[in-house]
Amino acid sequence: MVNAVPAITDVIFDFCGVVVDWQSRAGLEGHYPQELVDRICSDDDEFGFFDYEDRMDHGASLAEVLPSVEQDHGKEIADIFEDYITRYDDSLVRLLPGSERLLRDLKAAGYGVWGLTNWSYETIHFAFEKFPQLTEILDGTVVSGEEKMFKPNADFYELALQRFGIEAERSVFFDDTAKNVDGAGKVGIHAFRFVDAEQARKDLASLGVRI
Repeated sequence: MVNAVPAITDVIFDFCGVVVDWQSRAGLEGHYPQELVDRICSDDDEFGFFDYEDRMDHGASLAEVLPSVEQDHGKEIADIFEDYITRYDDSLVRLLPGSERLLRDLKAAGYGVWGLTNWSYETIHFAFEKFPQLTEILDGTVVSGEEKMFKPNADFYELALQRFGIEAERSVFFDDTAKNVDGAGKVGIHAFRFVDAEQARKDLASLGVRI
């Protein structure tokens, strides 16, 4: 006899690439020469912006990161990085199509709706200020930069479960990055790689979520 899957009670969402459309290029274009913007945003991360942001997502402050930027790439690039971070809301283009409706439908149906994001403690406020509906919809959010824990490490998911007061086997997690999906699965959370809101609805339905 096959054991029944426990009923889902809660759904957890990553932010960037799942709920929020984050585009680093949007925070730079119109402020700097296009050729320089293209180099900064290149796939090979020529000037290390993604790496420096990752350090901030892990808990480092802008003041702690800037000396490294200047040492590695010079003062001009360090000044651009600082400007980019202080205008971080410019890179938060929109809420992704269908995501807000999905979150609202889950909440209306009685499910817990939560956020779990790798994000700097210095810039996370921009997301809630630009999209205040997130404060209304989400029952709570755990931020890596505030906790100095981060996906895909197990302790970060376990902290979120404890903080939210929810059970792994009754929860679903969506993230656009495969390793973060795998990390959630390793602690017993049902996890799916986010493609779009329509596919997320199908994934939820496969676990018996009705919205």
